[in-house]
Amino acid sequence: MAAVLERSFIEICGFERETLHRFRDVTVNLPECSPVSGSGCPCSALPGGLKFPDSAGAFHYEDSRKLLSVTSNRFIHWCTTGDSVHLVEQSLDTNLLNNAVRLQLTHCSVLPGGVHVHETLNNVIILVSTNQSVHRLVLPHPTRMYRSELVTELHMQSIFTDVGKLSLNDPSHSALIPGSVGQTSTAWISQFGEAHYALASPAGGIMVVSLPPHDIQGSMSVVELKRSSMMQRLSGWMPSSIRGDQTADLVLSLAVRELEEDSFIFALCQDHKLRMWSFREQACLLEADMLDYMPACRGLKRQSGQGHRLRVSSSSSGLVLCVYLSVPQRGQFTVLQLVATDNNRYSLDHLSSLFSTQETLVDFALTSTDIWAVWLDDSNTTVVKYINFEHNTAGQWNQVFVQPPPEEEVHIGVDQDPRETYLEVLFSPLHFTASAIVKALQIYRRGSERITDLSWDSLKKEVTVAVESELQSSVTEFEFSQEEYRQLQVEFWSKFYACCLQYQEVQSLPLGLTVNHNTGLVCLLKKGFVSFLLPCFAVDHLYLSYDEYLFSEDETPITEDPDLGRDVLQLVQCLRLVSDAVSGEMAYEMEKALEHLESPERAADLVLENLLSNDDENVIEEIQNKLQDIRNPMAAMMVLLRELDLETDSDAGGEGPVIPGLNLRISLSQLLGSSSAVSVVCQAVCHLTMTRTLFCRDLLILQKLYLRFGDNVFLGGGAQLLQLQQDLIPRSSNLLSSYYLLKHISQSLASSVPIDIIDANLQHLTVLELSDTPTLSTNRSVLSPQTVVELFYQTVARKMIISQIYSQQQSNTLLHWSHMISNVVILLAQLLWPSNPGFQFPECLMANCQYTQLQEYVRLIGPWCQVNIGSCRFMLGQCYLANGEGQKALQCFQEAATEVEKEEFLMKLTGTEEEASTPRLQYYNKVLRLLEDVGLPELVIQLASLAITEAVSDVNSQAALWTRIFKHHLDLGHNSEAYEALTQNPDLSMYVPIHTHL
Repeated sequence: MAAVLERSFIEICGFERETLHRFRDVTVNLPECSPVSGSGCPCSALPGGLKFPDSAGAFHYEDSRKLLSVTSNRFIHWCTTGDSVHLVEQSLDTNLLNNAVRLQLTHCSVLPGGVHVHETLNNVIILVSTNQSVHRLVLPHPTRMYRSELVTELHMQSIFTDVGKLSLNDPSHSALIPGSVGQTSTAWISQFGEAHYALASPAGGIMVVSLPPHDIQGSMSVVELKRSSMMQRLSGWMPSSIRGDQTADLVLSLAVRELEEDSFIFALCQDHKLRMWSFREQACLLEADMLDYMPACRGLKRQSGQGHRLRVSSSSSGLVLCVYLSVPQRGQFTVLQLVATDNNRYSLDHLSSLFSTQETLVDFALTSTDIWAVWLDDSNTTVVKYINFEHNTAGQWNQVFVQPPPEEEVHIGVDQDPRETYLEVLFSPLHFTASAIVKALQIYRRGSERITDLSWDSLKKEVTVAVESELQSSVTEFEFSQEEYRQLQVEFWSKFYACCLQYQEVQSLPLGLTVNHNTGLVCLLKKGFVSFLLPCFAVDHLYLSYDEYLFSEDETPITEDPDLGRDVLQLVQCLRLVSDAVSGEMAYEMEKALEHLESPERAADLVLENLLSNDDENVIEEIQNKLQDIRNPMAAMMVLLRELDLETDSDAGGEGPVIPGLNLRISLSQLLGSSSAVSVVCQAVCHLTMTRTLFCRDLLILQKLYLRFGDNVFLGGGAQLLQLQQDLIPRSSNLLSSYYLLKHISQSLASSVPIDIIDANLQHLTVLELSDTPTLSTNRSVLSPQTVVELFYQTVARKMIISQIYSQQQSNTLLHWSHMISNVVILLAQLLWPSNPGFQFPECLMANCQYTQLQEYVRLIGPWCQVNIGSCRFMLGQCYLANGEGQKALQCFQEAATEVEKEEFLMKLTGTEEEASTPRLQYYNKVLRLLEDVGLPELVIQLASLAITEAVSDVNSQAALWTRIFKHHLDLGHNSEAYEALTQNPDLSMYVPIHTHL
């Protein structure tokens, strides 16, 4: 069944491992004199200038939601720091080349939020404001860089490819600002092509600097919008309430919108007032006190609202404004609608007031229906929430589950090697960016040399050498015990790990938030990378929800029956209590039990014993009380188990009907295919499996507790206990094993394979007639530690998933982020689900020579998975063959033979074999040819001898097998055995020529 979506979102960092973007440096030096008309006086730049806080932003192409567009799923994001702007163009469909630029504006400080991007038919124009200058970059629009809208290459050029050729020091692209400016700005391109920069003035009011269209000669002009000139035609207006305070209208936040032939500049000021200026009229058309919308605002008038923010968005009914009033302990978002009246007058309609207790607002975004916001709380933890301001009478914000930082300490079991454990955590695909590790390594080496372009494996080796060298140089004793050496290892590895934590924390600092109004894509913009917000599935939402949300919910989308819904919520509350009670040590023991293929039920019993014997806080009693409130626990458990089970009725890997239209098929061949998308999709699957592994673990422990309580909590008594023991507990156990397997493979790194091994493997696949299976992807980036799931998604699964989605909705070529990404994630998880009939994942591992990972996969599913048993034995045989363990391989091939007529992969393997009469003989023929190709004549003889017993009634097959045995005995010099084989051959026509040869 399709998974049910909730209202919450989860953050997926999706950082690629080559996140050391190859930034190309472009430096802009300010012109020596001001180009203001009639000025002509030299103007030297202030060295260093002011230092503003770092900021970030993003721009989404207008056609980013159109599947058939070259800008589908494409956006530009940037961050500013000091005198630099780091710009990156990113696509979820195609890898963009030359897509990162570092723009350095000498002697200037970029204003917070001082970057604005606009697109025209032919160009993408980037406007930058600093404390002393304004700049314009005119770049080609992506649609003008390609002859066709449709791009079939895996890589394509970014709009930044030729940025170095721009004359950015030219007066038409850079200009000095006459005078000083405040800390906020906005910029826009008019319908006539002029670039306008609205800058806050330190003395109050707004300065608007304008540059002529980029392709027309002209000079810069400046207009000042001051309080003294505003609203003079409104009779009786006097600024008496703020007379004497010259900076009362100091602008704290700016926004602009073009309406008809005018540009309206919205300014939120220090005196808590919102003012709207007409740029054409150079007059203020509206002034409103925002404190009028805030209850209990006594005393606030005297405070300057330094943290106030303003955002503007378009909706079907006109312009919507959102004002954030920064008040200690209780910030408020006020949503207002701009209403036009007669005679060029305007007013504001109040739509909603929403409150927030978070301390420090970092950024917020406004859409036509929602507010998205990111804060830092008192402990510097990132908090993200969103709310629909139209339909939210309760005023409750929806949750976004952000990724916690890596654990401060690494748990090392008594049986684990400290070095291997630390390396596994550091180089897992979830915790650290490559740049954080590289920076930590440079510090650890005391900056002796710059580290560039290391492969992931090489970086791992460099880290190992650096830490081990430091350890060795500190050792003064010639002899010490193994335990002492282990302690030294822990000490030095933890020191390096702490350094990585520090840099990862810096990189994870949120600077901004962006929402694509067209597709619904939401991203967090962090100092070192971009993370994506994905919709949460209902079952994960219930498990991850904060307590105050879980206890206040009165419905769940998992079931339409309200009574059953309440039971499910009660049950999940019990699961959360179990989760909190399981100690880190017991969680580790449970994990190890799953890894070592011990019974999950037995492991749950041991955890439960530990809980009962260490229940100092009476958690068990609290759980028991809650369980007694559940009316129908069996039904609630079955609802959850059904939602967790990814088993499908049909083979999810079916090709599906052919999608009509060449253009659509070409676009679909790119959709969500870039390395960024691969990383996001596969990390989403990884987080899903991690959450659900814990969910299933806690459910199994809770079910064991139910058995322990017995009739005390069961109204139904014995029959329900029997159903629990014989049906629900085994199902939970199987789900736990399945999710643990998916969690393992989604974190298991793919091995890089030498080209000669790939060629040899391709030859074997040709013998098996499986060579249509995609081979190792050659486009993997230098620092990418692709997991085997990423490899599978990139080479096999993505095409199957996209075909499946679009064969069901052929007409819709508009992209909707939440629907698309949820479908892709759940379909990928279904393709990996071991109980489903599809066998594409192990097949992909075999085709890409990932033998170690394939062997581990087969080991992990062996004891409990009853699907594709024979196919797994065949795969294990392939692994043994690749490792030179022929006899073990032969044993596996023989075991697989019993399933030849039952499993799709084995049927596909034998389907092209026409020489033999039965499927099993066809299978033996294939394996014999494989063994001959690998060069193992002794094994050919053994398997052929076994096959003869299957060919009792097939004289032709017997003759072919005896001929094979004869040939290989002869080649090995076993003449008497060769003669014996000859005499056994029922095809007498072979006898005379062979006998003569002998």
